[in-house]
This record gives sequence, structure tokens and C-alpha cells, in this order.
Amino acid sequence: MSKALRAFEKIARLAGDLSTERCDREEQSHPFDERNIHPDISHVSLKLFDNGHYSQATFEAFKLVDINVKKLSGINESGFKLMMAAFAEANPKIKLTALATQSEIDEQSGYKFIFAGAMSAIRNPRGHDINIDPIDRCLDHLSFASVLLRRLEDRDSETLS
Repeated sequence: MSKALRAFEKIARLAGDLSTERCDREEQSHPFDERNIHPDISHVSLKLFDNGHYSQATFEAFKLVDINVKKLSGINESGFKLMMAAFAEANPKIKLTALATQSEIDEQSGYKFIFAGAMSAIRNPRGHDINIDPIDRCLDHLSFASVLLRRLEDRDSETLS
């Protein structure tokens, strides 16, 4: 085989390999789809995530949770204080359950601490410090924020406040 023909064959094989890689990448789904990230979180965090700004993507997702709780509750606070007041078992502004049984009261209380803890442990450090989160931690945080938003959306119609 001539030298020119070998060079052509090498180039053709490399081009074939490149096109196969591109097709494989097109078939892969985005991590947001794999993790079922809430669409509202995708709206505020996707571009940051795709550009590698994982801590900022997390921060924006939890700011969104905070904003949604503030709107639903009508309480002019933020973070931990907002969550403790919005989900308080005695006169809650946001009822996640009917609060008719001890189990429902305990669930309300549990979510109060989960929401408040998320603000203290996840949102606040990214708002006050420079954090560099790895991709998997960011995806875990975004999944968790998605759970919180969906829980707000899934309130029973009789408990809507």
C-alpha cells in the first residue's frame, strides 16, 4: 500500500472514530434528566451547572426554595427563621399535612427542621463563603432541593394555606 493511501486510510479511520464519539454523546442524557431535577430548579441552575459553577448552581436552587416558601407563607424573613415560622406546628403558614393526627403533626415538624436545616447547612455556606463543590455533591443538593419543591407542590388540597 502506498504511503499516501495509508495516510488517507488513517485519516478516514480517525474521522469514523470521531463521528462515533459524537453519536454516543448525543445519546447520553443530561444529569438533570437522570436525577429528575425539578423544572424550576433547571431554570435557575442549569446554565451554571453546565458551565461548571456547581456551588452557585446549588445556591440558586436553595434560594428558589426560600423564595417559594416566602411567597406561600407571606412571612418577610428568609432562611432558617423563615422555615421555622412557616412550618411551625402551632399556627403554620404552610400546612404540609392536615395536622389531625400525631403522625401528621410529627411529619409537619420533621419537614420544618428539614427545610430549616437545608438553609443553614446547604444554602448559607454558599452565600457567605467561597465553596467549590464537586459535581456529584451538586447533583445531590439539586435532587434534595427538588424533593423540597415537590413537597411544597404536593400539599393536599385541604391543607393548602
